[in-house]
Amino acid sequence: MILHFNHVSGGTSSKSLGDLTGLVVGSIVSLVEQGAVDARLLPSLRVHLDWVHYKHNFRDSVTVRRATNSDGRPLALAEIAIDLRQADPALMAQEIASALQAVDPELESAPDDRVRLEDFTPLRQSIIWRFNHLFWERLEAWEASAGHRFEVTAPSVQSDANHPQAVADAVADFWTLLRDLDTRGQLPAEVFALEIGSGSGARAAAWLDRFKALDETCATGYYARLRFLLSDRSEATLERALAAVGAHAPVVSVLPVDALNPFKALSFLRFKIMYVHLTNVYDNLAFDELVRRDGRLYLVESRAYISGAVADGLLAEFGVTRAQLPDMAKRLYELGPDAVAPGERGIAFWRCLWGALRLEERLRALDDVDEAHVPPGLSRSHLDDLLAAAPEDVRFHVSRGAAESFANTLPLLHPRGYLQAQDIFVASMDQYRQGFKGPGKLDGSIVTWVNGALLRAVGARAGYDVHFAPFRYRPESKATILYTTPRP
Repeated sequence: MILHFNHVSGGTSSKSLGDLTGLVVGSIVSLVEQGAVDARLLPSLRVHLDWVHYKHNFRDSVTVRRATNSDGRPLALAEIAIDLRQADPALMAQEIASALQAVDPELESAPDDRVRLEDFTPLRQSIIWRFNHLFWERLEAWEASAGHRFEVTAPSVQSDANHPQAVADAVADFWTLLRDLDTRGQLPAEVFALEIGSGSGARAAAWLDRFKALDETCATGYYARLRFLLSDRSEATLERALAAVGAHAPVVSVLPVDALNPFKALSFLRFKIMYVHLTNVYDNLAFDELVRRDGRLYLVESRAYISGAVADGLLAEFGVTRAQLPDMAKRLYELGPDAVAPGERGIAFWRCLWGALRLEERLRALDDVDEAHVPPGLSRSHLDDLLAAAPEDVRFHVSRGAAESFANTLPLLHPRGYLQAQDIFVASMDQYRQGFKGPGKLDGSIVTWVNGALLRAVGARAGYDVHFAPFRYRPESKATILYTTPRP
């Protein structure tokens, strides 16, 4: 048996973590000694000890993962993943015993009462992304029901996106670029800046305030040339953002843009945009996960479910039977909450279902010729380059959505322009050894860390170097700033 410690530190004392770890190991040893578990299982068994820092996530306290070949037939490899944050010492031995029974191919697993909402599928195709899309489309309805704005559910009460000094420094960098172009006689008559994912519009308003003030102080006249583009996929969000920029509205245009392909809506601005900024956009785009075990590569496949207890609660509250739940969930994410119940009742069903949603996982072995998991524009060789710099046994994101968005934004940049993204990035593959990197839940949406090493490979293909700088404005912040520079 191989025991993996997949965290550097958790939110509890070292003694408590040590006690929980000892309880896990002791329970397994005791079960083997009692003959309750076949010792022949242990060489192919891996036990992962995690600390899932997202309070709301898709994990149970103990999770079983089986491996299959490319045709779906079982392989010997099996994993038990334990979230020490959720772990209940009083139930741990019993849960581990059930998990060990589930991984033993010689034993019939105890029946469970889960209600599955889909079949196993790569993470990028899971219905969780349909729910994520529904959240942004019906944001106002969710917020009205929840009684708060979605931003307050972020891990930090203070928004790093709107940090005054961070905004001021971003403006200063942009102004310096314009000043240099102006000195060389190369400043365009119209200066385009683009914000992808407008959110509440608070950052855009702060940025425009600062830029206008600096421009007036320096008497450079750049504000009059500015064409500031606010983009988002939600019309309601764009309306809110436009209202937030207030007096800057004459220099602002709002545009519905798919974050996966900004170029499609903005192709008329090819090579013209001086500055592109994104905050917490990439961490909300679809991704896959890959696992390397003993030199072999596996794709993580997932299946959404809710527990029987939750299903019984939905029956009592909404009159929805277990047999009806998969169809009700589909109607919800395809047609909206009114399709399952009128008014507030439909939204309450939505919020309850999303809060209870969990993901089963299995590991499907990849053939050498299989490239379905490779993001558009890259090849298997690029993933091989990433793996060459990774630990031998590693689980990591293939940030398909982020890579696609990034690749479809770079062609918009002016030859001297740059892209800046503020998000939670894994800058090197080695960082995947240092703790759980998602996904988690923020209200009705998804959040996960972004594979920055993959974006570096995308940037290189497009002629850009990708750099990462720590968000130095708040010491405990997990955010990182990605920025591009043209390759010489």
